[in-house]
Amino acid sequence: MAHSPTLSLWEQTAEEPDLVSPMTADVVTDIAVVGGGFTGLSTALHAAGNGLGVCVLEARQIGYGGSGRNVGLVNAGLWLPPQDVRAHVGEERGARLVEVLGEGPNYVMSLIEKYQIRCELTRTGTIHAAHSPAGFRDLTRRAEEWRRLGAPVSLLSRDAACEKIGSSAFHGGLLDSRAGTINPMGYVRGLARAAKAAGARIHTGVSVTRLVRQADRWLLETASGTVSAKSVVLATNAYTDELWPGLRSSFVPINFFQVATVPLGDRVASILPERQGLWDTGTVMFSLRRDAEDRLIIGSMGSVIGGAKGLSERWAARQLKRLFPDLGPVAFEKSWHGQIAMTADHIPRIHRLAEGLYTPIGYNGRGIAPGTIFGKAVADLLAGGDEADLPLPVTGVQQEAVRGLKAGFYQTVFAANQMLKSI
Repeated sequence: MAHSPTLSLWEQTAEEPDLVSPMTADVVTDIAVVGGGFTGLSTALHAAGNGLGVCVLEARQIGYGGSGRNVGLVNAGLWLPPQDVRAHVGEERGARLVEVLGEGPNYVMSLIEKYQIRCELTRTGTIHAAHSPAGFRDLTRRAEEWRRLGAPVSLLSRDAACEKIGSSAFHGGLLDSRAGTINPMGYVRGLARAAKAAGARIHTGVSVTRLVRQADRWLLETASGTVSAKSVVLATNAYTDELWPGLRSSFVPINFFQVATVPLGDRVASILPERQGLWDTGTVMFSLRRDAEDRLIIGSMGSVIGGAKGLSERWAARQLKRLFPDLGPVAFEKSWHGQIAMTADHIPRIHRLAEGLYTPIGYNGRGIAPGTIFGKAVADLLAGGDEADLPLPVTGVQQEAVRGLKAGFYQTVFAANQMLKSI
């Protein structure tokens, strides 16, 4: 079976067209944004809406990084339960962060509606599924706190989870009705379209090779020309390179792979019948969802290993058989992986790297809503706002201890997990 050279299934199926726009002349602007993903394009859209000149420079194509490769779950909050976020960030700022990101899916969906972004939006929530009794206890703790905060979440019994998921493999689940699913490439391309219409300049295929301060401005050098800007936002997250020394070493990169079946039609009518996206409580978590054309997309931490009928496809086939024994054999259409920027405490960061130079980074696998929200927050800051109004306190960069060793260790563990669960 031939696999196409596209980045992901989402690139194949996105209704929003790609935006291709080479840079042909030097640019002078208010804000330069490096990176054409959720964060960078949200920054551009909101900065342009604030009346600022903005220029986005994307080294490859719109959505090339995690934005075009992720699972497409528009989740509320962070990877950690709300009470743990407050414990890490501080009671006052943590509570504010939880509140802001709790509203994140609603804000993403409001942008999709406002700009008529074609991205297969569903509003039926997402399910955090308990892989064990201990996982269900964790979900119970999360549910109690979210309900205390007034969030529309439901703790699902084993039977209720089975009904929602179509599988008896789980010990229960947590349904978050604020959340939903999208085609992430459709969403990021829609943000680019909206930002361009608002007046932002967007250039693709442009790598920034040097970033220097000149008097009260920043100069970004590329092979296609220069950009002079009052402020700069580095919006590269897990795909950060060496442009700013030390930034790449502030997180641990891990891969997350996905495998998509061919469209399965009525065969999957009883699997996630309301089309919620799902991820589990396992240490090496996995994800599952249905797309608009009734493909099943299953994924886990790690890289794609092997092509057609390779290890990752065997893993996917084995997991689908375990979860849905009545489904029968399936054919696979596409496999891919992307990178996640993991921080030691699972909390993202907003760094001020220098005067007028900011980077939101370290989404820990929660890029869609936080990336959109953080992009808006940075755009509002650069329009004259106050750092105290950002969702997180501004910090300097700290190096992640033994980053390379951790990344290599995780990759080995994830590969072993695929192998063991393919048998």
